[in-house]
Amino acid sequence: MADITLTRLTEDDREQFILDNQYAFKYGAMEEFGERDNHFEEDGEIISRKTIESSIDHGTAYVIREDGKMVGGLVLKIDEATQHNELELLFVHPRAHSKGIGYAAWQEVERLFPRTKVWETCTPYFETRNIHFYVNKCEFHIVEFFNSHHQDTHDPETGEKNNYEGEDLDGMFRFEKQMK
Repeated sequence: MADITLTRLTEDDREQFILDNQYAFKYGAMEEFGERDNHFEEDGEIISRKTIESSIDHGTAYVIREDGKMVGGLVLKIDEATQHNELELLFVHPRAHSKGIGYAAWQEVERLFPRTKVWETCTPYFETRNIHFYVNKCEFHIVEFFNSHHQDTHDPETGEKNNYEGEDLDGMFRFEKQMK
């Protein structure tokens, strides 16, 4: 296995991070749907530049490196008070798929944030590769599926509105991982 590391995103890597993220998401959708379906946010992209930039600007972004070369990235939101933390984005460039890179990166995240009580993330229903990864590899549990029959974005335990403002959640799975 190659050496997988996480490094904080620098301004020099920001543009490539955004482009690689868009490519990885588009690749997954095209693999699933081809050109027949339209799940694009803007300009033919599954995930918009605005969404990625907002995640980077309001979270902590890391570049995933394999033997020093950028092969993916992730963005976290860490709540120091509650330790209910979010994995906002995680992507591995398609040329590096199926090599254990995403899992190695996730293990490093867990190592870096040992006080976390709960991790949360979302992924679209059509990203079966992601669903497999989160459930079968990383031991997350599906806790919610947003669709036309369930659009409520309030936390089922507290009743408080989740921080999904402005997001189109239709067709999104929400996952949680309770840490020990």
